[in-house]
Amino acid sequence: MVVGDISTGTEVLVIGAGPGGYVAAIRAAQLGLDTTLVEKDAYGGACLNRGCIPSKALITATDVAYDAATAEEMGIHADPAVDMKGMQSWKNGVVDQLTGGVEKLCKANGVNLVQGTATFADANKVRVAHGGEGQGSESIEFEHCIISTGSRPIQIPNFAFDGEHVLSSKEALELETIPEKLVVVGAGYIGMELSTVFAKLGTDVTVVEMLDDVLPGYESDVKRVVRTHAESLGIEFQFGEGAKDWEQAGDGVRVTTETEDGEQSTYEGDKVFVAVGRAPVSDSLNLEAAGVETDEKGFIPTDHEARTNVDHIHAVGDVAGEPMLAHVASKEGEVAAEVIAGEPSALDYQAYPAAVFTDPEIGTVGMTEAEAEDAGFEPVVGKMPMNASGRALTLGESDGFVRIVADAETEFILGAQIVGAEASELVAELGLAIEMGAQLEDVASTIHTHPTLAEAVMEAAANARGHAIHTLNR
Repeated sequence: MVVGDISTGTEVLVIGAGPGGYVAAIRAAQLGLDTTLVEKDAYGGACLNRGCIPSKALITATDVAYDAATAEEMGIHADPAVDMKGMQSWKNGVVDQLTGGVEKLCKANGVNLVQGTATFADANKVRVAHGGEGQGSESIEFEHCIISTGSRPIQIPNFAFDGEHVLSSKEALELETIPEKLVVVGAGYIGMELSTVFAKLGTDVTVVEMLDDVLPGYESDVKRVVRTHAESLGIEFQFGEGAKDWEQAGDGVRVTTETEDGEQSTYEGDKVFVAVGRAPVSDSLNLEAAGVETDEKGFIPTDHEARTNVDHIHAVGDVAGEPMLAHVASKEGEVAAEVIAGEPSALDYQAYPAAVFTDPEIGTVGMTEAEAEDAGFEPVVGKMPMNASGRALTLGESDGFVRIVADAETEFILGAQIVGAEASELVAELGLAIEMGAQLEDVASTIHTHPTLAEAVMEAAANARGHAIHTLNR
């Protein structure tokens, strides 16, 4: 029996309550627009529930155990016992607090919340199917729409996620027992982050990657620091091999890989974790009914105002394609809401930061030296090694460096690459510098607290000018 089939209306309909969607909804409501947010699963989307937050919680927890167990050099001798169920319980508490907070923020700002799955009926109406037998559905007419349905892990042939033998990131983040052996397919940021987590918990990790190195898209000296440290944790890398198939081997799995030349190898583990990227969640929306176009991969192309090809329909976050970053999704959501409200707002991707929470971390913003040259600049580069940082040494984390790229003529800062402890935090200063049009002198002459990791940013800026004190000038 189906209960009810009502029809309602709203000025702004937001589909998906991830970092792009809930921010868009709150901002639209703040601007006085009647706003409805539809979410089929959990508030906060994949980021809060199955990605950014749970993974960082586990990274932090495993770091505590690993650091305590490996601090003999500091005169500390410990053998921590890891209660994986307890760790998961703590992680889930963090997630629940944040997702509950998102729901409260939406309500406090006057956003109408609707639980269900939305599909387009036409360019100004969606049907929302409510979960559960007999819950019925409703129609919502809208003047403007913001699509923020996010992305899902990519499944590769012969490796359908079953949650038992073949894991996506969702299942990998929910394991309540520590695998003795784990095969990881993919050495991108998700594969590298979680490989590090399990290696620190004592798992024998083998990473299979069809490319010739880890972390595609990052400069060789940046990823070399991360790869070398991962190898020191016991992670084994098998480059130039693609996952071909798997079979059960006792209680575990046997993964078969193949090179471009057809040479096959096998690797055994308790489970296989597949992390080869993410695909947009756009195929379930019936976008054709609204006239919204997608590219060949299912992403929704948008302009500088986050508009799709249909003027009153916007798309933000992962479903709109690269850069697929939660913080960029939030900014896109704000812009879409402001554009709808008639505010002078537009997207500017010049200074968005990106971070990888490996050990050590990576933080980047703006241009690399090569990108600056391609853009017609004559770049000057300043660098500060972390092994010359007093604070990095006192933390026992001296791997990596800070590098700043600037225009040689004007000294305007164009970009930065940081690999080292707290790189995800350090990069914010340089993102602000680029956004404000700061020059090398502005950063180099700003007094930084001693002893801190941030001093390395100051020294890198000074090094680019030939004035560094604590590292040799080029």
